[in-house]
Amino acid sequence: MATAGFTETQLTVRDGVRRVCSRFPNAYWQEHDQLETDPTDFHAALARDGWLGIALPERLGGSGLGISEATIMMQTIAESGAGMAGAQAIHANVNATQPLARFGTAEQLRSTIPNIVSGKWRVCFGVTEPNAGLDTRRLSTTAARQPDGSYRVSGQKIWITCAQVAAKMILLARTTLREAVPTRGDDDGLSLFCIDLDRSQPGLAMRRIKKMGGRAVDANEVFFDNYRIPADALIGAAGRGFRMVLHGMNAERCLLAGEALGLGWRTVFARPIGQNQGVAHPLADAYMRLEAARLATYHAARLYDEGRAEPQEPQEPLERARQHAVGVACNSAKYLAAEAAFAACERAVLTLGGMGYALEYDVERYFRECLVPRIAPVSREMILNHVSEKVLGLPRSY
Repeated sequence: MATAGFTETQLTVRDGVRRVCSRFPNAYWQEHDQLETDPTDFHAALARDGWLGIALPERLGGSGLGISEATIMMQTIAESGAGMAGAQAIHANVNATQPLARFGTAEQLRSTIPNIVSGKWRVCFGVTEPNAGLDTRRLSTTAARQPDGSYRVSGQKIWITCAQVAAKMILLARTTLREAVPTRGDDDGLSLFCIDLDRSQPGLAMRRIKKMGGRAVDANEVFFDNYRIPADALIGAAGRGFRMVLHGMNAERCLLAGEALGLGWRTVFARPIGQNQGVAHPLADAYMRLEAARLATYHAARLYDEGRAEPQEPQEPLERARQHAVGVACNSAKYLAAEAAFAACERAVLTLGGMGYALEYDVERYFRECLVPRIAPVSREMILNHVSEKVLGLPRSY
């Protein structure tokens, strides 16, 4: 990882996280990948050293740092050999908590954040649905308000990482039917909740999804059927969940870009493998792509952090304009880093030939995992659509 352009604090984060990661060799990640078991020890080690609260308030036990520092942490984890699996084991603890930290009540923060920082509670992000694709405003999972103020949740979420081990979910659900939402105004009919995942309570079920890469962390379908959540689970104002959840989504783009960079920068065999132009030139090209993506990634993270300094209500015009700029930067960084990581990992496999294909040397694991940033949490094509429409002013094509 290049060090130019980083602050002393950011480099300290890199060195501290690297020391934790050094206790978990490639063999650890190979075993958890092959057995599809959660890296609980790794999560606990990061918690013991205080890294799970890197971008959460100091008054609640966090470090009070920014998404820039959290992105460096994720890049360092991925680069250590932990890959996407290691990063995604703690990914949601960082990005999913950003809307909660910004808009949650004092009681929500007091009762939740310290348990996340300590590692007692894992968190997952409940947004994606099978029938909505990437159009978040079309979500159909409902949270119906009851006479006593509680809510009953019904619907399905999919590709929910770490739901099997999570105690909490940051859930985006519909509190107003889509057809009843005004065409203008700030109410989008979606609301954000911080809910318990109580497996003993009726109305909650999960199914693990078998997948190509990142097998050490679970991905799931989560089913709600009249699942009861209390009134105080609501984050911020009802009906304004989409604007609030953007704070988690934009943070996630930055973190995922950092993770992709870590995969791309990973050194295998601890020695140069380019001996002639046929090998050296593709590797040099991969390096330049990664370096360009690095600049885009940390530019986006800085923009995100600048907006955290003076939080505003998400519907205010200035905040909307800022979120637009941040969203474009974060999506662009995620796109560029994902493509750069894919190019680097693919070229590593081709350069090493059979050894790049063998499980023993990890390169094939990184190649499997480098597909994740290209397709999640938003595809390359949807990012291109977003930039075409929001930046270039071209007609919507989907």
